[in-house]
Amino acid sequence: MRELEARTPEHMPEPDLDRMRALMEFLDHPEALFPAIQVTGTNGKTTATRIAAAVACAHGLSTGVFVSPHVLSVTERLSLCADPIGEQEFADEYERLGPYFDLVDVRVGRVTYFEALTALAFAWFADKPAGLGVLEVGMGGRWDATNVARGEVAVVCPVGLDHVGILGDTVEEIAAEKAGIIKPGGTAVLREQRPEALAVLRARAEEVGAPILLEGKDFGVEWRTPAVGGQAITVRGVHATYLDLALPLFGDAAARGAAAAIVACETLLDRSLDSSAVRAALASVVVPGRMEVVGRRPLVVLDGAHNPDAAAAVVAALRESFSWRRLLVVAAMFGDKDVEAVAGTIGSLADAAFAAAPASPRAAPVARVADALAAAGVEDVGRFASVAEAVDAAGAAAEEEDLILVTGSFYTVAEARPRFVGPADARTRRRADPASDSTEEGPTT
Repeated sequence: MRELEARTPEHMPEPDLDRMRALMEFLDHPEALFPAIQVTGTNGKTTATRIAAAVACAHGLSTGVFVSPHVLSVTERLSLCADPIGEQEFADEYERLGPYFDLVDVRVGRVTYFEALTALAFAWFADKPAGLGVLEVGMGGRWDATNVARGEVAVVCPVGLDHVGILGDTVEEIAAEKAGIIKPGGTAVLREQRPEALAVLRARAEEVGAPILLEGKDFGVEWRTPAVGGQAITVRGVHATYLDLALPLFGDAAARGAAAAIVACETLLDRSLDSSAVRAALASVVVPGRMEVVGRRPLVVLDGAHNPDAAAAVVAALRESFSWRRLLVVAAMFGDKDVEAVAGTIGSLADAAFAAAPASPRAAPVARVADALAAAGVEDVGRFASVAEAVDAAGAAAEEEDLILVTGSFYTVAEARPRFVGPADARTRRRADPASDSTEEGPTT
């Protein structure tokens, strides 16, 4: 882990795939040994990735799953169906690949944290061997390390403003980067998009001759209702309709992600899916840090929302799925995010707030977070030096009928979660990877 974390660059290198292509060449192209579903977008990528993988596994496909960021342990990022890579296996694989990383460091340029993890995932999948890869893009798409893979299906979740200045300054520019995963010979499965993003995605698909399957037109959620522990949904796919599926996740965004994931698997297999297998797959899905309930009386919900669209989705899901006497918000964010917009949205529901800073040099000052929450109309805003202190203060202030929401960053969730579900292993605890769409979110692409 020390060697891996040392690969987190102080400054992102110029966008290119030269280092990844060199690694794949030295490793004899493990990325070419399995078809892939790639998933990008601004929000909802991890949920769609995990659901698509679960559906594929339920249909008998040995599926390698790669997600980012992780919440507690880097081993969360790589799994074969529901089995994450073990710590010893991760160490052995990294040790085996280390000389190749060193070689590319010298000949091409220093391999980044996210590139090293992506190469490790591809090599591990090839060794198993995996019959399919379901890959969450780290950041963007065109120059993302995952984009050396075979992309038979490209899933694009809603595109909004995030990583502004890195991916672009407008929705159109960001969409153009994410559209890069749509490849010749592939199919684009597009979640509902802003008009300006959809125009860019359509243009890319037409340029490479990729058919488009569009939410609302070609597929969608036909019906859904809140249920104990999540919701029940009916999905209209492109080959069949899947009735009354239990999804143990909250909110409209999760339901729509499930629909896109089902359609991605239909598209890959070019047929309707087994309804019983789909039902079992959805019922098994767990997505840590996304509207995750980790405590009762008071209710405690963790969500890593760190941009305005994600914050709006959290507010909608809370209103739809939960009730409370008072909502207590623990918020800690990164300084390169739109703190004021996120706090404005989350703060609209809050009765009290506990502002803090995640343990990262990229943390927004506590005063900035507190001032943004106060500006949103939260009258009672406390200021704390750490997420742990803020969580403890919220817990002390809460009564059984209250709801505590911990949000603002996946770093924030990672620091809070062990207080409810047990300590993280210090050897594999998350650190920052500026290279993933998870960037914020921890070291991200």
